[in-house]
Amino acid sequence: MGQPLDDAGLDTIFRTARSYNGYTDAPITEDDIRRIDALAKLAPTSVNQQSARFVWVTSPEAKEKLAALATGSNPDKIRKAPVTVIIGMDLGFHEHLEWLFPHAPGARDWFPEDSRRDHALRNSSLQGAFLIVAARALGFDTGPMSGFDNAGVDEAFFSDQPGVKSNFICTIGHGDPSSIHDRLPRPEFEKFNRLV
Repeated sequence: MGQPLDDAGLDTIFRTARSYNGYTDAPITEDDIRRIDALAKLAPTSVNQQSARFVWVTSPEAKEKLAALATGSNPDKIRKAPVTVIIGMDLGFHEHLEWLFPHAPGARDWFPEDSRRDHALRNSSLQGAFLIVAARALGFDTGPMSGFDNAGVDEAFFSDQPGVKSNFICTIGHGDPSSIHDRLPRPEFEKFNRLV
């Protein structure tokens, strides 16, 4: 049974956490990346399908390639961030269910071709959101974004895996407080919730 986080934990993950537009020069190591992934992969997905595919963009060459496919102010964010992760979705996730969901041998047949994109999008989005939570829980800051050329990113980073399509991207590092704006409005419970 889970135990509630204390106020410091809730602040780190939610209340004072922000989406950063810039970072300090503090590096993110491969060990840091592996620790983030080790937590993020524990996220719940439908029948443990694990449809997300992460590309961790760290080299100057890869950053430049990704930045060239981003729009607005996103190219500079990508160039300056220690790491930008591309959250992709594998439309062939069902092929891995024999080992990911072994107690239902026929699980791969539950996902006909016309349904796979919806499942891959939904579950890779869940995994991407948990990746953000994992990074924050480990003391890092994040900047998720969707302003980029999906088809271009697919060609540049997933050409060897044609069944994988980009979902969204997220910078990770130690946030520069001067790069954030005041927190934007959040709705009161009654505005977008119903108890029935």
